[in-house]
Amino acid sequence: MGTTTATRFHAASAVGPDWGQTVKACLDKLGDVRGCNLGFLYVTDSLAEQASSILNLLRGVTGIRDWVGSVGIGVLGGGEELFDQPAIAVMAARLPEESFRVFPVVSGDLEPMRRVAGGWLDRNGATLGLVHADPRNADLPDLATRLGEATGAFLVGGLASSRGEYPQFSVPASSATMTAPKIKEGPVGDGGVSGVLFGNGLEVATGLTQGCSPIGPMRTISAAEENLIIEIDGRPALEVFKEDIGELLARDLNRVAGYIFAGLPIAGSDTADYLVRDIIAIDARMGWLAVGERVEPGRRILFTRRDRQSAVLDMERMLEKLKKRLSGPPKGGVYVSCVARGPNFFGEGNQEVAMIQRALGEFPLAGFFANGEISNARLYGYTGVLTLFL
Repeated sequence: MGTTTATRFHAASAVGPDWGQTVKACLDKLGDVRGCNLGFLYVTDSLAEQASSILNLLRGVTGIRDWVGSVGIGVLGGGEELFDQPAIAVMAARLPEESFRVFPVVSGDLEPMRRVAGGWLDRNGATLGLVHADPRNADLPDLATRLGEATGAFLVGGLASSRGEYPQFSVPASSATMTAPKIKEGPVGDGGVSGVLFGNGLEVATGLTQGCSPIGPMRTISAAEENLIIEIDGRPALEVFKEDIGELLARDLNRVAGYIFAGLPIAGSDTADYLVRDIIAIDARMGWLAVGERVEPGRRILFTRRDRQSAVLDMERMLEKLKKRLSGPPKGGVYVSCVARGPNFFGEGNQEVAMIQRALGEFPLAGFFANGEISNARLYGYTGVLTLFL
């Protein structure tokens, strides 16, 4: 596989109403990318229609053929978080040629991935997969699980967030599934999952930070139907919910929206690893709760509170754990954060990037604000997923 001594990363971001000038501004900030062979590209949704043009220009100027990435309502790169404006974040990497393989969009059948990356997987194996997904694909949870099983990789990444189109950057592939008629044969697709697999010889580390903290004990769903929770611990679900959230909130349930969530712990893990799901309805007459996930009797549940202080503390915890695994500053990184985090949650001033830099030092970093995050092939919400190249 060669050595990783020459591995290097460059990251930059730029803002501007003209996509061509914005790309050129990014390139100026990136500096000399000769020898780089993998690009990461994130664009805000106001530039989604120019996705193909942006990528073609970057490929032409840099000479980098393989690119991965997607669209977000916000992007980050070069130490900045950029929301609700035409912005581009780019990272260029020089990696050993056999240390990675980009695969095209798959939207059900995994054959396009096998055709492009199957031989490489047989030779190298995969430790990690960085993936980007289209939230409109109804089979996404199952697709992510099958992709993780088929590749043997620990999958991280996120779902595109957009108020318009959902482009994904992958390989120029006739083997990819292209669902949008306007997207011609080329390295831009949509409709499924695409990304890059990293081989066993490349050192990486990942961390997941929750945006919520538990406020009650671990409980068990004792009666449920589809996404309706009827009973918890043998009692009416709403009765237990009110008990756990406290008397003040229980008096005015209108205040729980966007503040209190259901936490569904991952089997075999502690309470630090749980899926956060919205409470989408409360039936005061029947005493039921409806959550944004299919549930079944016997599943564990706890209720969580979403607030800035809890999120900051958990982010610091995650970064401290990652820091202990490092022998020096990371060479590069990708950070995928929920679109409900960022400046909307932490305030202005690039707060999440600043926390990462305070803990780990300054290093090339790019990413986007997603409509859902992926860690270990599972779909999360209100979280941040940091991937480091060591």
